[in-house]
Amino acid sequence: MQSKQLKELVIEQLDDLKARDIKVLDVQKMSSITDYMVICSGTSNRHVKSIAHNLVSEVKDKGMQPLGIEGDDVSEWVLVDLGDVVAHIMLPQARDFYQLEKLWDPAWQSAETNH
Repeated sequence: MQSKQLKELVIEQLDDLKARDIKVLDVQKMSSITDYMVICSGTSNRHVKSIAHNLVSEVKDKGMQPLGIEGDDVSEWVLVDLGDVVAHIMLPQARDFYQLEKLWDPAWQSAETNH
């Protein structure tokens, strides 16, 4: 599966599972680890864990094996590594604290340097 197709599958699954504030970052020019980071929020620990587990299940149904899943024991921030796409499913307070969009989004970085 091409990275763009995988990205679209991830977005579709997150949307179907009612993930909030889905943000896609194209990090191909910034990282050799992955092409896209998809960041979203869940409404509770249970919702975060459910989104992650359902995403993994759907990807496996499509014949892909995730490279790793981190954080599903606490479920404040679950990372699903699919190779070309890394999904970050977070509680809103964890997302606000770590500010991954600010760290990885070139638009944020250029806005910061212009101030």
